Amino acid sequence: MFSRRFALIVTPYLVAVQSVTAQDSTRVQHDSSAVRKLDVVVVVARPNRAVGYSATRSRTSTRTDTPLRDTPQAATVLTKSLIADQAMQSMADVVRYVPGVTMALGEGHRDAPTIRGQSTTADFYLNGVRDDAQYLRDLYNVERVEALKGSNAMTFGRGGGGGIINRVSKQPGWQHVGAATLEGGGYDHARATFDVNEPFGARAAARLNLLTERTGGFREHARIERQGINPVLTLLNGGTVVRAEYEHFSDERNVDRGIPSLAGAPVNTGRATFFGDPDASRSQAAVSASSVDVEHAVGTFSLRNHARFTRYDKFYQNVYPSGAVNAATARVILSGYNSATARDNLFNQTDLTGAVKTGALRHTLLIGAEFGRQSTDNFRNTAYFGSATTLSVPVDAPSGATAAVFRQNASDADNHVRVDLGAVYVQDQLALGSHVQAIAGIRTDRFFARVHDNRTGLALARVDHFVSPRVGLILKPVERASLYASFGVSHLPSSGDQFSSLTATTSTLEPERFINRELGAKWDVTPTLALSGAVFRLDRSNSSAPDPTNASRIVLTGAQRSTGMELGVSGDVTSAWQIAGGFSAQRAEIRSAITGAGAGATVPLVPHTAVSLWNKVQLHPALGVGLGAIRQTKMYAAIDNAVTLPAFTRFDGALFFNVSQYVRAQVNVENLLDTRYFATSHGNNNIMPGAPRTLRVSVNTGR
Repeated sequence: MFSRRFALIVTPYLVAVQSVTAQDSTRVQHDSSAVRKLDVVVVVARPNRAVGYSATRSRTSTRTDTPLRDTPQAATVLTKSLIADQAMQSMADVVRYVPGVTMALGEGHRDAPTIRGQSTTADFYLNGVRDDAQYLRDLYNVERVEALKGSNAMTFGRGGGGGIINRVSKQPGWQHVGAATLEGGGYDHARATFDVNEPFGARAAARLNLLTERTGGFREHARIERQGINPVLTLLNGGTVVRAEYEHFSDERNVDRGIPSLAGAPVNTGRATFFGDPDASRSQAAVSASSVDVEHAVGTFSLRNHARFTRYDKFYQNVYPSGAVNAATARVILSGYNSATARDNLFNQTDLTGAVKTGALRHTLLIGAEFGRQSTDNFRNTAYFGSATTLSVPVDAPSGATAAVFRQNASDADNHVRVDLGAVYVQDQLALGSHVQAIAGIRTDRFFARVHDNRTGLALARVDHFVSPRVGLILKPVERASLYASFGVSHLPSSGDQFSSLTATTSTLEPERFINRELGAKWDVTPTLALSGAVFRLDRSNSSAPDPTNASRIVLTGAQRSTGMELGVSGDVTSAWQIAGGFSAQRAEIRSAITGAGAGATVPLVPHTAVSLWNKVQLHPALGVGLGAIRQTKMYAAIDNAVTLPAFTRFDGALFFNVSQYVRAQVNVENLLDTRYFATSHGNNNIMPGAPRTLRVSVNTGR
């Protein structure tokens, strides 16, 4: 069935590239003066299918096209070559090689990174525009992924306390491209992607990316089905560029929340053991997005407007372990619920950028505005097992039908949420000579959230005004190296990441505040090999905590501090050796009480040290090998520090076979030594075991 479906959308698409050689020049004598006459030379560039692991520029952090070494912020960029070589398909795959970032389990149905000790579900972007909904993203149409660390609301607005993750989608170009990738492997893995680019004269080009996947997994009852289609059109007219894009993406899977704990550690059970009701645990997400990006250049100035509308339709339902295993009875408690969310997001960004000079100073100016509206409907039901909302099952037989019935209880959500936001910002990137640069910017946001309870008729509202500065100083002892210091501020409204926590109590609270101070260095050792390092201190304040004299009240007394260092390397060591890796050492601690933890507690899913290193070596024009290692120290599963996830080391490998100029076969092996480890969690009793040794084989045709 899979092969028939793929055959309908994929046909080999290969375009031969012909080279034209230059003819010899001739010398012609005319009268008494000698002139040199050259015949026309036509050069046709042969595209490089492996663009390497290095990235040198980005417009995401500053909203202007800026070299990464001149950006005063820690950044990790994963290129399409690195993504392809490691067969990455999810955001969890991506962050394994991003220092300072871990991925939580996210209840088995959403991306939930912890960035410099700050947990989030809302700090995802696509081409610099907020992608704000809870689902699991795919990489089928991605050119590269950028992880920017540290608070920077000047660019991104509310949230982003620890940093953000931005996907850059594949855009049309003026070369013929056609590529298909077929992939299969262990645990019934089957996936296919298709990428075609076609220019139409000198003023138009179109690109189409397609995805179809039907996959199992090492866990019992694992099932994933994904479909994606993403056409993009680019039009040129003089100094104006118009890009129109549409994407429809769907993801259906079982919801797997892992295993519970026992005596402060993951319970000793099989890696594949499912806890809960597999027939009642499922997730469906459909994302439909349309965007139009118009950019017009006049002289040294450029005006850009990017409008994006996205509709998210999400439903998930689960029966899962909600408590630790009872050692005396060898039983575990199950609970369950379902939740439906429909969200419409509309964002519009307008940026005016330009270069001017005042005396000895060169300026790159940015003046911009952003407007948005987010409309959300939430509906939740609780699982009832007869008349009870919990069910006790034996730990040696924790999976099976529970006859759960889902209906609302008194605290379940049935509401409509509307958020209106508006922001203006201004920024100046200054350069004095070739050795000193600076950046200074400020943004002001108005964030208006309204929640209407459909059951009680209660309406709550909260208006917040944020002022977010950002400053940075860059010293360049040589052109290819920089030292920087930066300061940035971000805010998170009291309604939380997804606006769902706005209550009669929290509506009176001030926003949380994040202040990031950072020192760093970046060095482009060669044009294709970059080193970076940073030390930082990130302070979070205004976190909520229970009133010590009245447990029914919430007050703003909490504080959190993350301190640490990060090192990164990416690029080509030699023409045959590519490398990508990072190291982080950090501590994230509660400095004063917050809800769920007292002073001195360690923030969950923050290992004290983590290191990852991936190497690809081309042994022969037809044969390459890859070897990666990930080492992570122990970390806590939840804020109360009651359960510990042990340290682990994992190795991955790959073989690459260049069958011909346009055909490559690839074998990836995850967890080469079949190490038993625990990858992540969602609290103390939703712990996900790491996958055992897993084999994937793929064939890529085209260019």
